[in-house]
Amino acid sequence: MALSKIRSDSLEDTAIHGNRNLIINGAMQVAQRGTSSTSSGYQTVDRFNVHKSSFGQLAFTQTQVTDAPAGFSNSYKFTTTTAETAVDAAESLGIRTALEGQDLQQLGYGTGSAKKLTLSFYVKSSQTGTFAIYFYSADTVRIITRTYTISSANTWEQKSVTIDGDASGSIDNDANESFQISWCIAAGSNFTSSDSTSWSAYSTANTYFGHAQNAVVTTTNATWQITGVQLEVGEQSTPFEHRSYGDELARCQRYFQIVGNSSYFAGNGVGSASISTGIPLATPMRAEPSVPDTGYAFHRSGNTNSGTNSVTNVTYATIGASNLQLRVNFGSGISDEVAYVLNAITADLQLTAEL
Repeated sequence: MALSKIRSDSLEDTAIHGNRNLIINGAMQVAQRGTSSTSSGYQTVDRFNVHKSSFGQLAFTQTQVTDAPAGFSNSYKFTTTTAETAVDAAESLGIRTALEGQDLQQLGYGTGSAKKLTLSFYVKSSQTGTFAIYFYSADTVRIITRTYTISSANTWEQKSVTIDGDASGSIDNDANESFQISWCIAAGSNFTSSDSTSWSAYSTANTYFGHAQNAVVTTTNATWQITGVQLEVGEQSTPFEHRSYGDELARCQRYFQIVGNSSYFAGNGVGSASISTGIPLATPMRAEPSVPDTGYAFHRSGNTNSGTNSVTNVTYATIGASNLQLRVNFGSGISDEVAYVLNAITADLQLTAEL
């Protein structure tokens, strides 16, 4: 029996192959920091964060949950626990992900052959209505927006929007943030008053043009969920590209990874106060990571002394292909050039190189 051919009309040449999804962790599988938080920023599902401005009353949780459409195991969920009485003009809140410029060179931005992009995703909310999404090009400070409509409350719906390529704004070929996507949950009038349905210079007024539903944050226990996020070149969405958990974890660890508090590290005494040690990384990180410099206790053992000390501070030098060089300052009690074993016993070391 002859195999039928896949029609490629309106699809990019790469669309039926792997690695077409530009989004990391679009199935919300990885949540290294934990599964629930009441804070904004990167807190739960990797590569997705809450960013907001103002709000005097709002309290919320962001969680990784197992409620998901068929074919998926997890979703990201935003829940309002204390409602805002009303969304003021200067208040906004969105769920955002960001991409590196070097991963987007195939888009041809800044040229006459700039390519269209299609974003598809599954969404579920207790509130129906029209919601906005912005696409922001950070290198040229330009923006374009689209809207989608949630038709049925508490029902998984798949959405798809397409944007034109930006012929006027190029994307830098580096490891820095070049592109953002934000799903608006709430936006005051300061953010919705200027048309941004085509690429234009960013302003506060055109951030979430077209957004018309703020009830998620003005209703106690209201929810908004997302999963199956896919961004691909072309003007037609294709089935979600599922990747293994291990693959997604490694991609996420480029931006954030944890060295567990049961880990042991070999080191050498430096002077009378510090121990220098190398920490192996699960994968090379995007940039030299930040490391919290206090809040840890280490157990040290060596051929002249041992004990447990609260650490005065932790500093870091350079990041290599596979390890991070740390200097742990104990304040005193160290023998110069003596070999030690360090064991972090009170807290994980969290290494962050987020966009």
